[in-house]
Amino acid sequence: MEKYKEIERSIIVRFRKEIWRLFTRAVRDYELIKEGDKIAVCISGGKDSFLLAKCIEELKKHGKVNFDAKYIVMNPGYNEKNKNKIIENAKIMNVDIRMFDSDIFDSVYKLDEGSPCYLCARMRRGCLYDYAKKLGCNKIALGHHFDDVIETTLLSIIYGGEIKGMMPKLHSDNFEGMELIRPLYLVREKDIKAWARYNDLEFLNCACRFTEENTYDDNKNSKRIEIKRLIEALSKENSFIPYNIFRATENVNLDTMRGYKTNGKKHDFLEDYDDKYEGRK
Repeated sequence: MEKYKEIERSIIVRFRKEIWRLFTRAVRDYELIKEGDKIAVCISGGKDSFLLAKCIEELKKHGKVNFDAKYIVMNPGYNEKNKNKIIENAKIMNVDIRMFDSDIFDSVYKLDEGSPCYLCARMRRGCLYDYAKKLGCNKIALGHHFDDVIETTLLSIIYGGEIKGMMPKLHSDNFEGMELIRPLYLVREKDIKAWARYNDLEFLNCACRFTEENTYDDNKNSKRIEIKRLIEALSKENSFIPYNIFRATENVNLDTMRGYKTNGKKHDFLEDYDDKYEGRK
């Protein structure tokens, strides 16, 4: 059996419970893919996005909804070794990628100090939207997974001073008619790593110039890594903690919140505090 067929089979069979069922559940429950969609599956070169590409391929072959998919890779300024690694993995996994160039690494590296990840992510997303729209796509699919969701939630609380989650899908404010979807929303990172090991696959971690100069352990500026380690430590005491963080964002009790924001407008609990009391009489 060819290597790529073994990889495809592993998703459906070996990792059916850990990956395939959770992937299809997210697609179904959050209505991520609809009839006639044309999806740009965005591949960064990492394990998450390459797994997403294969899951989308399998869904297209075996699913009941008719949709189209393009597999796109933005080259923001990778060195030759990393660029070739992405191309090599695409061949191994039989993913028909389209690569296009941008100068994001140059721009971000000059503008920001410390860790420029936030700015880089925003700029990359804009380029992906723009290229996807030129291809006639109405959606872009990103490889964010369950652990990205809970880490983002804690990052917002601890360092952002707000309770803010990561949605499974999101309409674009700047690109009319475009939508972002996250089909791996329910899949744990540890299971993605296990899938990669099982298939003896080696992927890029980040490959930006900042991480080329800073190893995982030395990157003291990364608050996400700090939060990841915090969750790992807490999970050793209580394995339900990651799932409780995840569930918390869909169990928000506004009656206990001093304020909240919706549609860009901030509301204070005093606005209807007395009215609620009168209504209980």
